Amino acid sequence: MNGTAGTETDVIVVGAGPTGLLLAGDLASAGLRVTVVERRPHGISNMTRAFGVHARTLELLDARSLADELVRTGAPVTRLRLFGRLTLDLSRLRSRFPFVLITPQYEVERLLERRATAAGVDFRYGTELRALRQDADAVIADVTAADGTDAALRARYLVGADGHRSAVRRELALPFPGRSVIRSIVLADVRLAEEPEELVTVGGTGDTFAFIAPFGDGWYRVMGWNRHRQVADSEPVGLDEVREIARLGLGSDFGMRDARWISRFHSDERQVPAYRTGRVFLAGDAAHVHSPAGGQGLNTGLQDAANLSWKLASVLRGEAHDPEALLDSYHSERHPVGATVLRSSGALIRLAMARGPLQRAARALGAGFLDTVRPAATKAMGQITGIGIAYGAGRGAHRLTGRRAPDLRLAEGRLYELLRRGEFVLVAPPGAAPQGPHTPVPGRVIRASWANRARHDTLLVRPDGYIAWATD
Repeated sequence: MNGTAGTETDVIVVGAGPTGLLLAGDLASAGLRVTVVERRPHGISNMTRAFGVHARTLELLDARSLADELVRTGAPVTRLRLFGRLTLDLSRLRSRFPFVLITPQYEVERLLERRATAAGVDFRYGTELRALRQDADAVIADVTAADGTDAALRARYLVGADGHRSAVRRELALPFPGRSVIRSIVLADVRLAEEPEELVTVGGTGDTFAFIAPFGDGWYRVMGWNRHRQVADSEPVGLDEVREIARLGLGSDFGMRDARWISRFHSDERQVPAYRTGRVFLAGDAAHVHSPAGGQGLNTGLQDAANLSWKLASVLRGEAHDPEALLDSYHSERHPVGATVLRSSGALIRLAMARGPLQRAARALGAGFLDTVRPAATKAMGQITGIGIAYGAGRGAHRLTGRRAPDLRLAEGRLYELLRRGEFVLVAPPGAAPQGPHTPVPGRVIRASWANRARHDTLLVRPDGYIAWATD
């Protein structure tokens, strides 16, 4: 030990991946002191597993003035074709972003880090969490920097957004129940000599499956699995193996060449039982991990952060009517979402791995049902894209309470432009002075009116874009 230093802050965020960066940026933008502790040295790697940003996540980024810039970095995909016959037409989504954006995770991180830095976040790169303890007033995190300097960071709250091997979860001694669902998945970023017919290409035989999607800049992401090549993550993987999986799963390797990155990994299905332990919270992969099917991992973590950030800000600014209940609602709202994502992504990966004739017949039957029954397809798209996620409302609540608010047309502009201020938005007819079952501190509410003067209902929209209450 070369010395010990102490720091007082409002919130410590452990982990500078997308989840931690969005959370830290939100809190700092709300005027709070935020320290981010990240084990990796500074410098965002351009080699990453996540590559798809769904509609709901883009809406949340729109509320932070980042979505349009991010869209320019990738390729919007409006149609997903799965299992040979199932087509999900994302252009039917009622969103400003009716597509999935294929863009590497480092582009998301770049924008979120820039925002957090501009908001005044204190970054501690190359710093590792060694221990943490908490009492009724604070959390203390013992950390060690790359040069061996020890520090004790003290904060009102701490959030572990430090991935599936979370040191925060370890220090809380929380279980992470679940199991490995699939081994030896290979990932690669390559160039292709031949362009696939579908923008996103998915296929499989039961013994293999493969996926190809464009980044929009000449590079393609390839993901594949071969039942007959099950080896440890540490086993080397070369372009020839990726080509073989593509040929088996898709019928062609499309002339793959010039791989800039190749990796092998396994996929677990796990979820921590409690997202909150006193003054410590878990978010993103620290709280839940699941199969890559549907591309929901990055998106679920970012939505965790958006749910938690405004609640922490309200409590720390002394605005919450019932601080403990508000903080508890992070677990009660997001834990069921994480469990649903585990089930849906697990079902998709098991369908892709269907091997026997009965399993494959069941897959074809299910795909045909979704392809012909529009309500079922709409529900599936809502789950995968996040558009259909809603939070449970109490008995007697309005039917819209807890649902996602679309990008409403208001006299003052788009709803998600107003949400960029990080406050509640009260939408009412012009001149109305509505009172609902719960009104936050008046100074923290943006008042707006309908662009359509024929509307007489009232909505209170939370900072994360969900409806707090409504009246007809």
